Amino acid sequence: MQRLYDFLRRHPTGVDGFWALVLFGITMMGEAGRQAEQGTDAPLRVVPVAVLLCLVVALRRRMPEKMLVLAIGLGLAQLVLDVETMVADFAFLVIVYTVAAVGARWASRLALAMGLCAASVAQVRWYNDDVGVANNIAGAVFQTVPFALAWVLGDSMRTRRAYFTQLEERAARLEKEREAQAKVAVAAERARIARELHDVVAHNVSVMVVQADGAAYVIDTAPDQAKKALETISSTGRQALAEMRRLLGVLRTGEHQESGEYVPQPDVRQIEDLVEQCRGSGLPVDFKIEGTPRPLPSGVELTAYRIVQEALTNTRKHGGPGAGASVRLVYFDDGLGLLVEDDGKGAPYELYEKGGLDGQGHGLIGMRERVGMVGGTLDAGPRPGGGFRISALLPLKPAH
Repeated sequence: MQRLYDFLRRHPTGVDGFWALVLFGITMMGEAGRQAEQGTDAPLRVVPVAVLLCLVVALRRRMPEKMLVLAIGLGLAQLVLDVETMVADFAFLVIVYTVAAVGARWASRLALAMGLCAASVAQVRWYNDDVGVANNIAGAVFQTVPFALAWVLGDSMRTRRAYFTQLEERAARLEKEREAQAKVAVAAERARIARELHDVVAHNVSVMVVQADGAAYVIDTAPDQAKKALETISSTGRQALAEMRRLLGVLRTGEHQESGEYVPQPDVRQIEDLVEQCRGSGLPVDFKIEGTPRPLPSGVELTAYRIVQEALTNTRKHGGPGAGASVRLVYFDDGLGLLVEDDGKGAPYELYEKGGLDGQGHGLIGMRERVGMVGGTLDAGPRPGGGFRISALLPLKPAH
């Protein structure tokens, strides 16, 4: 049955042609019976009109507007040729419904006007004196109702079809929007992971390189210092491996908080540990906290930690021998202030913008992206007299 239904849907003109033949056969049988009863030659005029009315049914879906015009012409021909109403006139109802459902708007309005006038005009043309005026009027009204219902049904189908088309377009549009949002989310995830990896690798590996160079330099003259440097390398390597495993775990499972940040995340409390690690690697760091420490949003805490980490890493890379740094955290009522300065020789500001001397596109660019994600501001640049300065203000609530 489903295949038969699909076949009929694929061949609408064939289906209409079949019903047109059925309508023509019924019409001819009816007219033959009328001729035998009345002894008239009406079928001589009926046949061409009936054939064309059945043609209207056969081609109604292929050319609805043209078939409507043909139907109106055939109705006028019936009036002129005195061809009384017959079974083939059912084509008028069919074309009214079809034009209302799929035809142009002008054709739909014309079909409605034709349907409302057809019964009254036919009743006047073939007035029945035997039943009286009231019955003739009642008959005209009764015959007008099917035309009105056919038009209403067709117009309802048009509205329903337009509604479903709109739903399909909306669904397709939403699907495209979802795909675009998914691509944006994937790009954001990749950028976030790239920043995380950069922060982990740049900081921890630079500490390990510095400690390894120092251990190699003093391994013969000061074995204790070399041993301490190797212990620092070991602990730093373990920390780097732990953070990289965390990131790789996120990539495998896709688990994250609703805020989009990976868990667990470094926070402001770990900045002190970061400073101690830098001191242990030979970089003098002065660390101060002003204001009253209090819990902060996880995104703000992670951003603060990564800014300090990146700033100290750049100091170690570009500050030169004897460089020192200072880190200050200031708790305001509506945000957290960060100030990281060093007195080293530094590198050109353009290299910092490009991600340091390696020029890989991270560095200050990553800092600005992180600060922008929490609605904060960042100011970075060389200090007068030498060194580098990074200042950031992170609000407690993201800007809308």
